[in-house]
Amino acid sequence: MDLTPEQVRVLGSLLEKAATTPEQYPLSTNALVNACNQRSSREPVVDYSERTVTDAVFALRNDYKLARSLTTGGRTVKHRHIVDETWGLNDAELAVLAVLALRGAQTPGELRTRTERYVGFADLAEVEAVLESLSSRREPLVVDIGRQPGQSQHRWTHLLSGEPVINEPSAPVMRSGAGRAASSTVDQLVERVERLEARIAVLEAELGLEPADVSGSSVGES
Repeated sequence: MDLTPEQVRVLGSLLEKAATTPEQYPLSTNALVNACNQRSSREPVVDYSERTVTDAVFALRNDYKLARSLTTGGRTVKHRHIVDETWGLNDAELAVLAVLALRGAQTPGELRTRTERYVGFADLAEVEAVLESLSSRREPLVVDIGRQPGQSQHRWTHLLSGEPVINEPSAPVMRSGAGRAASSTVDQLVERVERLEARIAVLEAELGLEPADVSGSSVGES
């Protein structure tokens, strides 16, 4: 799979609305635009035009066989996903894939919370079983990308746009005990030298002497 971000957002929106607002599904083009651009439960928030959304639907329908459009009520065009038919996914798998598509990489705990409107996972083990199922397909749909600093759970992301680009956080430079001690000693020596130079400057001023340069000779000496 190599879906564009726009196609991923449209597909995720169709998956979400099919599960959470079935009475308003399939979606008209206008409703689908609003679903893509809604401010909640989206990362990142976008502002797609109708043309952007219809182009994405066209590709999902004709190139990937993941969506279908139908005409109802005269000339009103409505759209629905057919991911369950094309890939044979169950409701739990569709829910996890939808949330990953709409909100990016997440831990199993985050997925359990954010799929409550779709399906009810009894515990984390059920979420992890779904992730393992999606990742062990002949063509995997999700992948484990490891933990972030400070997190106890691994994060997962979708593979709808190909292999994810993972930006590893730069590790802080840690000094050993000996390194910290040496650095502290140098700092103390610099501070002492600066205090001594200040005292010498005061004495030279009191005695009317020319300030000494760094080589120890008088500034006015020829």
